[in-house]
Amino acid sequence: MLPTEYRLRRREDFATAVRRGRRAGRPLLVVHLRSGATDPHAPGESAPPTRAGFVVSKAVGGAVVRNKVKRRLRHLMRDRVALLPPGSLVVVRALPGAGDADHAQLARDLDAAFQRLLGGEGAR
Repeated sequence: MLPTEYRLRRREDFATAVRRGRRAGRPLLVVHLRSGATDPHAPGESAPPTRAGFVVSKAVGGAVVRNKVKRRLRHLMRDRVALLPPGSLVVVRALPGAGDADHAQLARDLDAAFQRLLGGEGAR
């Protein structure tokens, strides 16, 4: 599971990642990445951790399916958060096909999106 300090919580952070970040679309999901963004809410000069948020709409499926997709995405991000630049904001938006996809398919799409966003460096 993705630890709490690595999760996006504020609406403004989601909006910043989506509006000002780069985007990579795949068949099952869309990844928005704002690299090295500074956190105005964090005290001190240290680089804030990379934080990730997830958007899974009703188009993906019912509540059980949406929660399953979110759990899978959080699990996948746990291993990938260290590969991203410190202070990055990541929003992963699941598309309707994600509800029927298995863990390996979601992992492939997430890795391909990060590879595109990071230019081949740091992605699995």
